[in-house]
Amino acid sequence: MAIFKALLASILISLVIVNLVESDTMYQVIKNTVEGSSPSPSPPTIDCDVECNRRCQLSSRPNLCKRACGTCCQRCNCVPSGTYGHYEECSCYANMTTHGGKHKCP
Repeated sequence: MAIFKALLASILISLVIVNLVESDTMYQVIKNTVEGSSPSPSPPTIDCDVECNRRCQLSSRPNLCKRACGTCCQRCNCVPSGTYGHYEECSCYANMTTHGGKHKCP
């Protein structure tokens, strides 16, 4: 009877230890998942020269357009598609204005 109680006690202790290890492992997985998904992950940077060349290819003043576009691209890390308009694709790009209140970004 004493052997049975000792065996039962060792099984119970083993189950408690296994449960603690599994819960700690689950805690680590959850912690890593939460920490891994930071609230503001940095988006991949784009090649502003290429994007601004594309955006300004039809401009009547390409050098001025590329300079303004480059500034906006570096600050916002986005350039709307096409050669004009499409500001809804990049709100930061669309909301930048000059001192005169005009769109800074082409």
